[in-house]
Amino acid sequence: MLVYLAIIQGVGALVGVDTSGSKSQFPTTEAIVRNALIPIGLSIVFAAAVVTWLGWWPHVLRYRAPVRRWVWFVPISMLVAGVVGFNYVHAADQKLGLVVCLLVLGVFVGVGEELMFRGIGVQVFRRAGLSEGRVALYSSVVFGLVHVSNAIGEGPQALAQAAIVATSGYFFYLCLRVGGTLLLPMLVHGLWDTSLVSNLIGPETGAGLGMLLPILLQVVLVIVLLIRRHAINPAPTSAPAA
Repeated sequence: MLVYLAIIQGVGALVGVDTSGSKSQFPTTEAIVRNALIPIGLSIVFAAAVVTWLGWWPHVLRYRAPVRRWVWFVPISMLVAGVVGFNYVHAADQKLGLVVCLLVLGVFVGVGEELMFRGIGVQVFRRAGLSEGRVALYSSVVFGLVHVSNAIGEGPQALAQAAIVATSGYFFYLCLRVGGTLLLPMLVHGLWDTSLVSNLIGPETGAGLGMLLPILLQVVLVIVLLIRRHAINPAPTSAPAA
């Protein structure tokens, strides 16, 4: 995990460009390439190398821990929010290269973070003999804590972001459970972040559903999962009568 953080933060610091004077997170194509694509791309190479070295690819890509069908509500609602919330108008006003880099960034984030946290992270906790509930909790907490490192560039607000990210980590874990493959949380995560960042490219930030819809859905999902938390795992089967 320390190596992963060193890549994300260290490489970002070495090759990144200063955007503190801009109103958006990625004002130029150069900014999104150097501040995000390069460090995240290297983190994907690192995570893939770790999985290969451990020989975990079959276990990382396929996850067998059944849940009830209603849990499909989580990935489906997040995918819909990602598609609807993408700021198409703002993106259309940007240079083509910047928009292409935004889409690549979504792929990189989905693949990189899911491979590291719902892939390696979940396997580490599962192989330690923890219950699925603890695997979900610990992997989500670690996911949130890692994002505290963003305080280096974003300040104290990164702490609130870490709490929100930890909650999202649990949603992505449920995507892994219900889909039975790491590809589903990769897709959901990538589209989710692409929708959010679509407001943060170009010289000026955009205003659209992408700024509000994920927050509203996050609240809805938290409420639904709190109410139905005991109905996530399949009902135990009764032993046949003798």
